[in-house]
Amino acid sequence: MNKPFSVACERNRDPILVVLQEALRDCRHVLEIGSGTGQHAVYFGAALPHLVWQTSDLPENHEGILAWLHEAGLPNVLPPLLLDASGQGWPRQGFDAVYTANTCHIMSWDEVEAMFAGVGRLLPEGGLFCLYGPFNYNGRFTSESNAQFDAMLRAQVPHRGIRDIEKIVALASAQGMHLELEDDHAMPANNRLLVFRKGDS
Repeated sequence: MNKPFSVACERNRDPILVVLQEALRDCRHVLEIGSGTGQHAVYFGAALPHLVWQTSDLPENHEGILAWLHEAGLPNVLPPLLLDASGQGWPRQGFDAVYTANTCHIMSWDEVEAMFAGVGRLLPEGGLFCLYGPFNYNGRFTSESNAQFDAMLRAQVPHRGIRDIEKIVALASAQGMHLELEDDHAMPANNRLLVFRKGDS
């Protein structure tokens, strides 16, 4: 098949990589939630050869991910797991970091809660959760383009929309998850890259 292609992935990969190179320097096994086209997986896997990068997604995206992985031929980037972040398919162990990009505003809030709960269960103490995407601050959009993007998302599916960072941080630190915000990186196009660390449970 022709490989799926995301312009956004191509555009944001280098700024994200700069943060991941530092944040994941001591990590060894990363689970990517929602690998999408597979572009991030092969780009980050090639640039971070000390990592084993485990892709995952819903079944309908596996063929495209595999096309990217087959072309890249990277030994440290693994075929996708079937993972519904809000339900079944969570690995039990074996990862010291989790990465996901542009998922929170696509999921319903219940699904976001389920994803954070899954990450909280999966990560060991000291493990990292890297979360990329747009977020609101103090209940406000950070740009007019984000406001327009949010309106488009909600017109498509009412449960979608840009999330408030205060709610995300409160959710992450809720009992049982123990994820504390360690860094909040400003990224191009009014996005952020949040880095959470798993505390003592």
